[in-house]
Amino acid sequence: MLKDQIGNTAGRVWDHLNSRGETTVAKLKTELHEKDDMLHMALGWLARENRIVLEKEKKSTKIKLG
Repeated sequence: MLKDQIGNTAGRVWDHLNSRGETTVAKLKTELHEKDDMLHMALGWLARENRIVLEKEKKSTKIKLG
């Protein structure tokens, strides 16, 4: 089920940020080996729940735990 996949990816994103700290969307995609759409849905899920903070910087977006 798609909702489960998004939730699992969100959990992997949260674990990654918890253990390694702030990163960019591009680095996160590479390090987690996720497709763009799944990663963006997971980030949206976490942002909606106020679990992460997204900050736009020039050409990249930084992510950190909220």
